[in-house]
Amino acid sequence: MTMINSHFQRPSAAQINAAKTFAASILADAAGRRGAMDGRIQPLASQIQLCGPAFTVEVRPGDNLMIHAALVLARPGDVLVVDGQADTHAALMGELMCKHAMAAGLAGVVLDGAIRDRGELREGIFPVYACASNPNGPTKNLPGRIGHPISVGGVNVNPGDLVCADQDGVLVIPRHDIDTVLIGAQKKVQIEQKRRDDIANGDLIYSWLEQTLKDVGAVPKDRTLTSLIAEFGVDNI
Repeated sequence: MTMINSHFQRPSAAQINAAKTFAASILADAAGRRGAMDGRIQPLASQIQLCGPAFTVEVRPGDNLMIHAALVLARPGDVLVVDGQADTHAALMGELMCKHAMAAGLAGVVLDGAIRDRGELREGIFPVYACASNPNGPTKNLPGRIGHPISVGGVNVNPGDLVCADQDGVLVIPRHDIDTVLIGAQKKVQIEQKRRDDIANGDLIYSWLEQTLKDVGAVPKDRTLTSLIAEFGVDNI
């Protein structure tokens, strides 16, 4: 098996642009609450959002040789997704490499490992997500893989999957599921807007709540939620 695989398909520009209009939380719900990376992988800067095809990189712990290769092989708009084995003993990237990535037109970096130069990256506009920081630099002499399936933050990532991230975290949408998720996301936005309207109009009880409480045995079958609200003396009817 070759270490560097360049033969993978990316999402269309239309799919990427459509996904950019949704929050990661909306897309995650539409994806069946699957594909969100572990919450330890967090953005370095505030008000940062990214969306683009996954350009996958697998490195040996504490070595960033293959990231340097990826920086010159990835296409503009790609998201560098690095399986750093969750090792945090040495930083795999810092300000200079992120400047390189930005100059190359990459959409951002998602790193299951440590970064350094946190202060500079936090003040910048380039999206960087990582699980830790460490002032130690890496080695640059161990082989890894590019363009192969990896695991990052507990999520399987294939090259060409769609990566969407904001302040809530990072979501990965398998390429073959993108259209279905986008349809579901639009429906989710409409549902949430209706709920906002209901709240504004004083309707504070979810239509599904009473039956679900009965289904799980929290409310007796012969009781109503309205009667329980009255017992608590709460005026939410």
